[in-house]
Amino acid sequence: MAWWAASSACAALLLLWCALMTAGDLKVEMMARGIQATHLNDNVTIFCKVIYSQPLNITSMGITWLRKSLTLDKEVKVFEFFGDHQKAFRPGANVSPWRLKSGDASLKLPGVQLEEAGEYRCEVVVTPLKAQGTVQLKVVASPTSRLFQDQAVVKENEGKYMCESSGFYPKDINITWEKRTQKSPHHVVISENIITGPTIKNMDGTFNITSSLKLNSSQEDPGTVYQCVIWHESLHTPVSIDFNLTAPRQSLSEPEKTDIFSTYGWLISFLAAGLILLIVLIHWKK
Repeated sequence: MAWWAASSACAALLLLWCALMTAGDLKVEMMARGIQATHLNDNVTIFCKVIYSQPLNITSMGITWLRKSLTLDKEVKVFEFFGDHQKAFRPGANVSPWRLKSGDASLKLPGVQLEEAGEYRCEVVVTPLKAQGTVQLKVVASPTSRLFQDQAVVKENEGKYMCESSGFYPKDINITWEKRTQKSPHHVVISENIITGPTIKNMDGTFNITSSLKLNSSQEDPGTVYQCVIWHESLHTPVSIDFNLTAPRQSLSEPEKTDIFSTYGWLISFLAAGLILLIVLIHWKK
C-alpha cells in the first residue's frame, strides 16, 4: 500500500509538471532602463510586451494597468482587460485587442498631463501564470522663450534686454548670456550685469523665469552678437536667441549743420533773388 501511495504521488507530481510545461513560460518586457519620457499634452504609448511560449488566446487572458503617483504611495487602476470585458478608469486609456493577439499589451494615453507621471505597472495573467513589469513615466514641458528690450529703462547708450522662458517643467532650468565679437568668433560667457529672477509656478504646474542683461552700447564693439541660451531637461539641445545692439540715432552736430547751410545756401540766395526780380517785372508791365 505504501508503495502504491508513493507511486500515485509521483504520478500526480509528474502530471502537474507536465501541465506547467504545457502552459509554458510567461514574461513581460518593459521599456529599457525602466524609464519612459513624454511631453505635456502629447499622446503616449507605454510599452509592454508579453512573451509566452504558446499562442495567446485573448479571450482567456487578463491585462491590468496600474499607476502609482509621485506624491501618493498608492496604486490606482488605469485600464483593465479580461476576455470580452474592457474598462478604462482614465478617459481615453486603451489597449488594442488586435495588437494583444501578437503580445503587444502597450497602454495608450491621449493628452497626458503632469500629474500622470509616476510608476506604471503592466500585470498579465494567462491562467495559471502571472507576470508583471514596471516603468517610470516622466512628463516634461519645453519652455517657450522670447527676447525683448525693456523700454521702461532705456537711457542714452544703455539698454536692458530680457530673456523670458515660460511653460516649462520640471522646475530646474539654466539661462546664460554669451557674446561673439568680430575679433573673437567663439562665444564667450557673460558674467556681469545679469539679473535672473525667481522661478514662478503657474496654475497648471509649469514654471516661468526671466533673466536680464544690461548693456552700454558705447562700451561695446560694433558688430558684436549677443545671445540668450536656455538649458532644460525637455530640450534635446539648448535653445539660443541672438540679437545685435541697435546704434542710437544721433542728431546733427553744429559743424554738420554749418556744412549743410554752406552747401545749399547759394541755391537759396539765387532763388530769392529770382523771386524779387519776377515781382519787379510784373509790377513794371502794369
